[in-house]
Amino acid sequence: MHIKMTNKLFLFLHIFIFLLYNMSFTNTNVMSRVAKVSLLVMFLLGGFSAFSQESADKIVAVVGKNRIILQSDIEMQALQSRQQDPNFNDSMKCMILQQMILQKILVEQSERDSVKITDEDVDGQLDNRLRYFIQLYGSKEKLEQVSGKTIYQLKDEYRDVIREQMLAEKVQQTILEPVKITPAEVSAFYKKIPVDSLPFFPATVEVGQIVIDPIVSQEMNDYARQKLEGIRKDIIDSKITFETAAGLYSDDPGSRDNGGRYDGVTRTGPWAAEFVAAAFKLQNGEISPIIKTKFGYHIIQMINRKGDEADLRHILIKPEVTSADYKRSLERLDSIRGELVSGRIVFQGAVGSFSTDEVAKRTGGMIADPNTGNTELDMTKLDPGMVLMLDTMKQGEFSNPHIFLTDQREKSCRIVYLKSRTSPHKANLKDDYSKIEEVALSQKKQLKMQNWVLSKLSTFYLKISPDYDDCRILKQWQTNSTKSD
Repeated sequence: MHIKMTNKLFLFLHIFIFLLYNMSFTNTNVMSRVAKVSLLVMFLLGGFSAFSQESADKIVAVVGKNRIILQSDIEMQALQSRQQDPNFNDSMKCMILQQMILQKILVEQSERDSVKITDEDVDGQLDNRLRYFIQLYGSKEKLEQVSGKTIYQLKDEYRDVIREQMLAEKVQQTILEPVKITPAEVSAFYKKIPVDSLPFFPATVEVGQIVIDPIVSQEMNDYARQKLEGIRKDIIDSKITFETAAGLYSDDPGSRDNGGRYDGVTRTGPWAAEFVAAAFKLQNGEISPIIKTKFGYHIIQMINRKGDEADLRHILIKPEVTSADYKRSLERLDSIRGELVSGRIVFQGAVGSFSTDEVAKRTGGMIADPNTGNTELDMTKLDPGMVLMLDTMKQGEFSNPHIFLTDQREKSCRIVYLKSRTSPHKANLKDDYSKIEEVALSQKKQLKMQNWVLSKLSTFYLKISPDYDDCRILKQWQTNSTKSD
């Protein structure tokens, strides 16, 4: 079988490999991040071979009755690894193959254990991944143009791929969920690390915040609504098209440059409840009345609706926040700060009572790394303004109220709480227990997974191409598995 890929798709493979490196669809450490990223790349590009436009693909491993691994799968992941690690060499393909075999073994086990994944769960994963790509490219049409497939073809083609991954993850979670680690085990793990091998950690801080968004005056709310009513009337009277009006007037930077268009909108996800409720009442071509959400005032035009998925345009007009609105929020925060400094209220309680940031409420006001969920933040990765402010604060202090930019690049008001600070140092149990615990637990889970595989291999058929006979990490697997020619 020969698998070809155009230069255009080859270029996009490189781009996606770079952009998707930090994405993750599982919380376990056994399945390599490389494998997860490559699955996404294959999901978009159709699993084309990345190592040569003219190379013949070949089967390099078979697990169970008919679960195959192709050379192109390995080469695709190797390409990603080379981009991220200049020291990558071909011998590391053994590890890639091992991880791919592991996933196939887990799927085989899922059949034995009658593990089920519902069609709804699979479709949900497909929708989430497609939504990411649609947002990345700006429209469903652009994604279809790049991939050479319609959205529905992509779903049909990769439904089994996604199901297999989800089955493997579910079995793996069942195996690893009981694995826990005690403080004594963490201490023993730390003591085994040679002193000259201990990592050097940069300065870290634990920082919390109480955010109070300014309340817009009724006058500015009325003005925003009236402005949108005028825009809607001009569209209805055919004085301007919806697409042009969105480009000229919408306050939504995510869709303004695309004529206000969003594709693949569903009833779930990041959309405000009022927005999707109004959208899914519309017929194709119909324009909604004015809808109010926490983001402002909207009008929506339905482009195309198919079941619970819709392509639409919208125009957002945000009421303007005045200096008086910011002043009221800052004065409220100053009063709260006085209560905190005097000890009449505690920080976590103040967050629950006063903060308008719902995400912060779930973390007790502490700012967490969005990738790891860790509240110990590397000072070198904070924005310069935050670093400058923290440099003037002592542990346990509260900043003065100030205006800042949120992650959505919106202005709001807050006070910052410096809970703790560490200086640059070599890893130690006192300052870095949680980090050392995480590594020790990960290692324990990896050992658990390895032992599980070895205990099960004799019951699985596993055939690996002679091209990988030099892979030492696979020899034990081959020796313990059930093989036949």
